[in-house]
Order: sequence, then C-alpha cells, then structure tokens
Amino acid sequence: MSLPQLGRLCLLARPPHGVPRLAVLLLPFWAGAHCPCQDPALCQPITQHRDFEVFVFDVGNKTWKFYDWSQITTVVIFGKYDPELMCYAHSHGARVVLKGDAPLKDITDPIFRASWIAQKVKLAKTQYMDGINIDIEQEANCLSPEYYALTTLVKETTDSFHREIKGSQVTFDVTWSPKCKDRCYNYAGIADACDFLFVMSYDEQSQVLSECIAAANAPYKETLTGYDDYIKIGISPNKLVMGVPWYGYDYTCLNLLEDSSGHFHQVWYDNPQSISLKAAYIQKHGLRGIGMWHANCLDYSGDAVAKQQTEEMWKVLKPKL
Repeated sequence: MSLPQLGRLCLLARPPHGVPRLAVLLLPFWAGAHCPCQDPALCQPITQHRDFEVFVFDVGNKTWKFYDWSQITTVVIFGKYDPELMCYAHSHGARVVLKGDAPLKDITDPIFRASWIAQKVKLAKTQYMDGINIDIEQEANCLSPEYYALTTLVKETTDSFHREIKGSQVTFDVTWSPKCKDRCYNYAGIADACDFLFVMSYDEQSQVLSECIAAANAPYKETLTGYDDYIKIGISPNKLVMGVPWYGYDYTCLNLLEDSSGHFHQVWYDNPQSISLKAAYIQKHGLRGIGMWHANCLDYSGDAVAKQQTEEMWKVLKPKL
C-alpha cells in the first residue's frame, strides 16, 4: 500500500543620546564599532536568567515583529541571521542564539570538536548572540563512540560558551521520548552537560507501525509519558523545556469504506485547548518552560479571526499562577 500524500502545514495560517564614547567603553571588546543597534548597549549579551522559559524557534522573514515579546526568553535563529531581530530581542531582554549541527561521524575527533566550537563561539560573538542551540538529529547506537563523543561535544561547547560569553546559554534538542525513539543518545549526560534540553514533542508518528499513518502529531498521553520517562532516568524537571507543535499535518485519505468519490482529508494539529492541557503538566511537575516549532507558523495578518486565534496561541504559553 502506497503512503498517502501529506503536507506539513502551518495551521492558523494565513548612536544613542548622551555620552556614546562612555557607553562603548562599557561593552565587551568584541562589541565594538560594528554594533548594528542604534543603542550600542543592545549588543551586550543578555545575562539575566528567568524562572520560566518561553523558547522560540524562528525560521526567517519579518514575522518576529508580531510575536508576543512580553513572554519570549530565547529565540533560536533557524533562518538567516537578522541583526534587526537581535537588537529588538535584546531590547526586550530575550536571548538570541545560534543553531548548531555537526556530523556525528566527525565529532569523535577532538581536533574537529575544538575547531567546531571555536567557530561557533566566534560567530556568536561577531553577531552579538547569546549562546547556541545544538540540534543534532542523527542516528547513533547506544554506547558507540558517537554516543560518548556527543556528550563530550555538548560539555565542551557549554564550557567554552560560558567562559567566552557572559550569561550565555547552551541547549540541546532531544526527541519526544528517551526510549531510543529515532536516535539513542546519553540523555541524562547531555542534560548535565548543558543548561537545559528542548524536548521536541511532535512528529511522534515517525515510527509507522500500521497501514494508517493519519494520527495525531503530538498525542496527549504519549507526549506526557515522554516527560515522565525523562524524569525517571534522573533528569531534573528544571532541565526540560516542553516543545509543542504550531504546525499540523494534512493527510489525504486513500481508501474510504463508504464513499470513494470525493477527496477526504484528516487534519491533525494542536490548538490552544490541547496546548493548555499539556501546559498544565509543566506547572504540576516544575518543568523549565515551554516552546514551539515554530513561531512563524501563525497568521500575523490583520484578519480579525486570525488575530484572535494567534493571540490565543501565545496566551496559553503563559504559566498559570
């Protein structure tokens, strides 16, 4: 049986005044005359650590201007670097961090790791950024050389960034379950080696075990079981940020039992109601925060219905006090 056509959808779619020379002297040595911000102070790293993380992935364009910046603590740049975004995020006290990826086959080499880390630190400094989100999503066998080398890479990256950039943040993206779903990493060791983990609680249908693959992208029970399992292997809840999907899947039905004349679809996605149920787990179990893949998916147009839906999606991220 051939697989149905499916599409990944973004649903809901649609120089300062005063004494500038003194200000520059207060900046790190690498934040010199090339600072792109009107206020050079905005090129300084963010050093404040908030109690609750709202961890945002941005894939480009200018939709970031419409995000709810009253909540955001970190923006991961998965698109082209935008200095205007960096300045704006810093003006709201939010970190802007790099994406980091490397071939697993190479990281067993200490020389490669040192070079890779040095390049990332240099790039972060050049772009006035606040850390790195390591997004390595390659298969690795348990107890293999790559298994151990990945943990070492994360620790060495964390040590270097913390030493070179004051207040910097190093995070690592992990799959929705630690039970070797898609990849087998030393999750507890990696959690200890970095500031926290971003748990990608979506695409949980990656292992298709039946004829029908049309199912929830991030089912409630499976999602929360994944966090229980991370905690059971010794990872502190304060080291876990819950990732939720702001996109969905459109599955075309191939065979309809009663009516085969039309084109019927199943559409699975998360909405404010489903996200709020998952967010309640964060409060109950003391997770570090929440985030999404990805913030650009919402409809930031002037349409009244879209505006209301978008506001609701941002609103449910707020912790219930």
